[in-house]
Amino acid sequence: MDDNKLSFEEAYKQLTELVKKMESGELSLTDSVAAYEQGIKLKAYCEQLLKEAELKIETLKIGTEE
Repeated sequence: MDDNKLSFEEAYKQLTELVKKMESGELSLTDSVAAYEQGIKLKAYCEQLLKEAELKIETLKIGTEE
C-alpha cells in the first residue's frame, strides 16, 4: 500500500476494516501486530490529510476576511 496515493476516504476505510478484523479476533497474533502497525500508519496519514485540509480552510477564511 502506498499511503501517499490514497484519498482520505480510502485510508479511513482501510483503517476501519483493520479495526474490525482485530476486534473480531480472526487474526493471529503475528497478523494482529502487522495490522496494528499498518493501522498506526493509516491513522497518521489520515491525521496529516485532515491537518492539510484544515490549513487550507483557514487560509481561505483569512483570504475572504480582507
